[in-house]
Amino acid sequence: MTSTASASPAGSLVTAYIGIGANLGDAASQVQRAILQLGKLPHTSLKSQSSLFCTAPLDAGGDDYVNAVACLETRLAAHDLLQGLQQIEQDFGRERPYPNAPRTLDLDMLLYGQASIQDAVLTVPHPRMTQRAFVLIPLLQIDPFIVIPNRGPAHQFAPRVADQLIRKL
Repeated sequence: MTSTASASPAGSLVTAYIGIGANLGDAASQVQRAILQLGKLPHTSLKSQSSLFCTAPLDAGGDDYVNAVACLETRLAAHDLLQGLQQIEQDFGRERPYPNAPRTLDLDMLLYGQASIQDAVLTVPHPRMTQRAFVLIPLLQIDPFIVIPNRGPAHQFAPRVADQLIRKL
């Protein structure tokens, strides 16, 4: 287990970025409703959100996804925030029948302050965030100068995902 700042020290305020996606049902509405729910988590507020984007499934089949990124300010420890995200997914009827299955809602913790966390249940920064246009483009829309801990400025990864189709809704 590797962890640097896996918890918010003494309830200090941490900026966290959450990737949001859905491709079952009314995906755009579900993503918008999920963003509102993120801001209702205990000791958490919604700081900003990206536009909604439409993308084809990556490494999976099914309908196109609606994706966004939300920026939260939270006093929750990283693992408590993860539990909150998983509860919201369950509230939206999330099932996990097989890897990369279509979903009513997917919430991924992309960044938690400047923390690097790797354990059995959580890896932050998200291990594939620099390989996915549906994460990088909305993230860069919120903060064009954001730096990914131990990886560098996020904008440097954008050319690597330029071949992935993504359109703003």
